[in-house]
Amino acid sequence: MTTAPTKTRRSSASLIEAEAPVLAHNYHPLPVVISRAEGVWVEDVEGRRYLDMLAGYSALNFGHRHPALIEAAHRQLDALTLTSRAFHHDRLGQFAGALAELTGLDMVLPMNTGAEAVESGIKLARKWAYEVKGVPADQATIVVAGGNFHGRTTTIISFSDDDEARANFGPYTPGFRTVPYNDLAALEAAIDDTTAAVLIEPIQGEAGVIIPDDGYLAGVRAATSRANCLFIADEIQSGLGRTGTTLAVEHEQVVPDVILLGKALGGGIVPVSAVVARREVMSVLGPGQHGSTFGGNPLAAAVGTAVVDLLTTGEFQSHAADLGKVLHSGLTDLLGKGVTAFRARGLWAGVDIDPALGTGRTISERLMSEGVLVKDTHGSTIRLAPPLTITEHELTTAIATLGRVLA
Repeated sequence: MTTAPTKTRRSSASLIEAEAPVLAHNYHPLPVVISRAEGVWVEDVEGRRYLDMLAGYSALNFGHRHPALIEAAHRQLDALTLTSRAFHHDRLGQFAGALAELTGLDMVLPMNTGAEAVESGIKLARKWAYEVKGVPADQATIVVAGGNFHGRTTTIISFSDDDEARANFGPYTPGFRTVPYNDLAALEAAIDDTTAAVLIEPIQGEAGVIIPDDGYLAGVRAATSRANCLFIADEIQSGLGRTGTTLAVEHEQVVPDVILLGKALGGGIVPVSAVVARREVMSVLGPGQHGSTFGGNPLAAAVGTAVVDLLTTGEFQSHAADLGKVLHSGLTDLLGKGVTAFRARGLWAGVDIDPALGTGRTISERLMSEGVLVKDTHGSTIRLAPPLTITEHELTTAIATLGRVLA
């Protein structure tokens, strides 16, 4: 990272203090104020450097300011940024075609945020259920899993079991049935003639990187096929190289009917999300029945196409798989030394810390003071999700730092 020109900067403490009277609460960020970044490293306003082991919850799979993505953005900024979908533009077809080919499905509905992709997937499933499956009007149901995290909109929190995300935001949207995650028998029992879809995360991120048993995803695919309902896989965090494959469902050679993508699809530059589906499913949407002013805009399409180009080589997937073994080995060495359990696939891990040593928040703060950024979730669990550009040396450095903090 090159050194910025010297200039007067406010301190981290003063900048955080200035937020308090004007900024609404949502996240509970660590007390670090980042001003610059490159690759896997970020720098705060005082010039301290940190190894980013969160990567924007997988939005920064390719690191900060990846040269190919920055170049694509700059090139598009000089030409065209927004038309709205009232008109065609010259980047959208290329983006949709490349993303469809990458995922092995047929058609793409571009949106902006992950939550928009989930909402769009829900609308698509319900419309398909009424017009294709023949579910009576307003009776469609969608089966979801306990411990899920699909976003923060009113409909999505209606089927969340996280009280902090859900409480006092009612009345809630009906039409969802919740079953335990990784329980095929319960899932099959919840499916009936009104079921439009089963919506699950192939790996539950917010819950602590919960990985289902081998055969679970294949079982979901089989159950939905038998019942003539859709399998919707929310790959917004797990997809696009994070687990060592392009999509997490590939670990079981499963092809869903609908895939929801976001986060890394925007390359850490702009919010880009998408619903990707089989043609016979997506075709139920007609002109004027859904939309987004910014969805699929030229800048987003240019960056999204560059992201797909990076993934097409397979380089990032292979790197995540190879370094995933290093991550797994390093965390195994910490078992009984402050780590009580962990779950990892590719460059993604949920690490359970001995509560006697502190909460996930306190461990995250201690790691921050040692130059490593992670984030806690649910009590004494921390998540590790570094950029897929991380080197083996940088990864082992982060693991060693965790070991020192726990010791």
